[in-house]
Amino acid sequence: MGRKGPGQKRPRRTFKDVLVGLMAIIVLAALLGGVPYALATFIGWPLPRQMPNLSVETLRAPVDANTLVNVLALVVWLAWAQFTACVIIEIKAAASGSGMPAKMPLAGFNQMLARQLVAGLLLLTTSAAGLAPTRLAAAGAGALLHRPPAVTAQVAGPSTETAHQVSLAQRERATTPAADPSVRAPAERKVYVVQPPQGRHHESLWEIAERHLGDGRRYQEIFDLNHGREQPDGERLTLASLIRPGWVLEMPHDAVGVQIVHDQATTATTPSHGGSHAGGAGAGAGSGAGAVADRATVREAPAQRAGARSADPVDAPAEERQAPGMAAFELSAAALLAAGLLAALGRRRRQQLWHRAFGRRIALPEGDAATAEQAIRIGADPDAAHLLDLGLRSLSHTLASLGRSLPTVYAARLGPEGLELNLAPAEPQAPEPWIALNRGGVWRLPSAAAGSLDGRLLREVLAPYPGLVSLGTDEDGRVMVDLEAAYGVIALRGPSAQRRALLAAVAAELATNRWSDHMRVTLVGFGDDLTLLAPERVRAAARLTDVLPELEAQAEETRAAMAATGVDSVLTGRCRGVMGEAWMPHFLLVAEQPEPGELDRLVRLSGIWQRTPMGYLVAGEVPGATWTWDVSADGRISVPLLGLDAEAQLLPAAQYRAVVDLFRTATRLEAVDGRPRTPGSPAGAIDATTLAGLERPAAVEVRMLGPIEVSAPGELEDGRAEACTEALVYLAAHPDGVHPTVLGSAVWPRGVSPTVRDATVARMRDWLGRDSQGRPNLLTTSDGRLRLGPEVRTDWVVFEALLLLAEQRPAGEETYLQQALALVRGRLLQARRPRRYAWLARENLEYEVPARIADAAHRLVELRLARGSAAGAVQAAVSGLRGAPDEEGLWRDLLRATHATGDTARLRAVVSELEARVAADPALDELNPETEALIDELLPSWRLSVAASGGNAS
Repeated sequence: MGRKGPGQKRPRRTFKDVLVGLMAIIVLAALLGGVPYALATFIGWPLPRQMPNLSVETLRAPVDANTLVNVLALVVWLAWAQFTACVIIEIKAAASGSGMPAKMPLAGFNQMLARQLVAGLLLLTTSAAGLAPTRLAAAGAGALLHRPPAVTAQVAGPSTETAHQVSLAQRERATTPAADPSVRAPAERKVYVVQPPQGRHHESLWEIAERHLGDGRRYQEIFDLNHGREQPDGERLTLASLIRPGWVLEMPHDAVGVQIVHDQATTATTPSHGGSHAGGAGAGAGSGAGAVADRATVREAPAQRAGARSADPVDAPAEERQAPGMAAFELSAAALLAAGLLAALGRRRRQQLWHRAFGRRIALPEGDAATAEQAIRIGADPDAAHLLDLGLRSLSHTLASLGRSLPTVYAARLGPEGLELNLAPAEPQAPEPWIALNRGGVWRLPSAAAGSLDGRLLREVLAPYPGLVSLGTDEDGRVMVDLEAAYGVIALRGPSAQRRALLAAVAAELATNRWSDHMRVTLVGFGDDLTLLAPERVRAAARLTDVLPELEAQAEETRAAMAATGVDSVLTGRCRGVMGEAWMPHFLLVAEQPEPGELDRLVRLSGIWQRTPMGYLVAGEVPGATWTWDVSADGRISVPLLGLDAEAQLLPAAQYRAVVDLFRTATRLEAVDGRPRTPGSPAGAIDATTLAGLERPAAVEVRMLGPIEVSAPGELEDGRAEACTEALVYLAAHPDGVHPTVLGSAVWPRGVSPTVRDATVARMRDWLGRDSQGRPNLLTTSDGRLRLGPEVRTDWVVFEALLLLAEQRPAGEETYLQQALALVRGRLLQARRPRRYAWLARENLEYEVPARIADAAHRLVELRLARGSAAGAVQAAVSGLRGAPDEEGLWRDLLRATHATGDTARLRAVVSELEARVAADPALDELNPETEALIDELLPSWRLSVAASGGNAS
């Protein structure tokens, strides 16, 4: 095979690899050579030697056994030809590394068999990593961070460390703490120069990773460090399976047997490669190393980002966090899962509010359940979920209007640049506003296009890819795969705890996502806890045997529907809206490895080699699985066939239980008696001193009942206002004071350095200034707590004080209630940025405030109706709805008060507003039954008007 460079070693092949490769050779030889030899030897030419006489007598002649044999032989010849073409396609794709192979029409089984055999064959030749793309969107990687220019490289010769030393280094790393990267000189780098081919052997990233990192699976780290970097020949690395001799690759800091580069701004030394390489190649490599160092571009590693510090601590980004405790990191890092959970939780809370009576409170979570909600609020990215949902539905709608079919999508990525779909086969023509990349292998919907997507026009469009689920994240965004695109069973291998955590995350996302509809999710071996998330979608079963008959029946129904409609795939049926029920997705998740007999039935069920509206994800080894997912003990997940590798999205056992408890609490419809005192609200009677204090001008005004507004004597730069304002609101909600570490954990729930926290407190103290007595409006008590001074006033405290006055002074009750409601400008902390104020999940403030507003408005409506002021009652109800728009009781108050005015047109307008509210809110499917009954009573003609307009009563 030719010479190899110093320290190089061919990849080690295990006995299993050799055995599989030899078997693949034998089977391929038998199929490609043995089949035609047997046909030619024992049957001969199957077609007639001359054109047959098509007379009536000939057509009526009986068919003999020889004719039947020839017909069967012809069928076998055609199948052999198709299989041979599939083998050629698979070998070509493996050699080029261009992505998923082209799809051979009507060759599902043949192509899958050819793919497996070619993969086995390559185990004896080169790395099988080239069988699939190593990235979902090689042409669409994010921007790279650039090193300072104008540096030269001084290269030391490579070490003679052997593979044995690599193993020793690995063991040493496993038993000693990770070294601080700062210990090594900041300007020191490790690089490897790709060697020229040795005979037929070309180097691959897998080999380089195995040789110098001790594990071929770490090839992705090398790819990430070098993706998009300009090389000495002017080319750039875009596919992990395509590297060229002379390219200079940045290596991870723990690589061994590679060159060490010292970047120096003043010394220009011609680097020498060292070793025994051919002179031309060696010279080129050496000069290339220096040239690349001059214009090096590298991707910043996650560890470096986490450790970065801003020059000004107050300007440090929100991502500058210390590790959380049980801040449910996996939940806060799972943007799409958290968005789905937050939306589902909102629907449950809406049901609770429907059943809330005036003067009572809904049940709220405590402990770990409240912490889980806090993590969900931190992590949720509803904008990303919106882009994914409407982007996919819009694509289906656009292609249907053009008479085109949906492309086959096997994976997707959501990143800063937008939504990217990976197609197999490639489709060069992408409809606007989609952009075709990588010769049509990737379609991208730019993030900027999200604003042009109209959800109202797409509500009736079936979700085209409901099986997309999050695998995890890499440096370019969130990686997703389509369960349907496997065309069969997906096996999930790895440690039991990681398998269950990943399956739980997949189940929770399927149960709550918005880019799927009319879905069923069957969970086997999970228990029935997850049914709380979405009872309409999720069901639980104890054994796989219990659900197999239904799955088999659905598979048969799908086949029949495709035959009856003439559509070529489930995607076409969804795109055209033909027999919509036939394409409704059904996904099966099995938490423990089933019995062999059950697996056999499942594999046979899925072995039709055609896309169906079904997906099967099974824990453990599954003979005959079409895809295999491998999750590691350290939380990485890889799909070798697709070339995917990411930080896995997991829902570990403790967080799983917390989420279940959170939803269990949210399903409690019974109201809670009594009203706990809200932090920041006055307690007991209002004395003359307190009342006088409320009437005096305040040094600092904090308005929370609506958009956040702060009036303070100092100035605050825009870039620092957000964190300081949230800290101020938190302190206002905790008038007894909090320790700085508590404040830090609330405003920066993922952790913050003491420097950043203390600098923020100092700026906030300057901003709030001093009161009329010269005291700071932000005080530090003797025990180290932070609290606001007596002349800092919030509208919420004033609101509560006025309600107490209304209770204590019946003669002025109506006046005090009116004054209190005049303070309400909107929802509590309205228009706050998503992911901010996550600490509200651990407080009762967010639900206590609207409940108090609704109770006050209801009482004022009663008082004004009692004295015959219907218009005043309408005004009271409208004032309450500004701060509590989800309170169903207030809407009924508004209906009664409007009816009392005798203005039927105005009453009809209120009813229309209620109908529009239901139509526009995805959390509402129908009017509240009690509200609907009241409309029937007050406006009997409303159903007739709805029917005349083509709508429905609910």
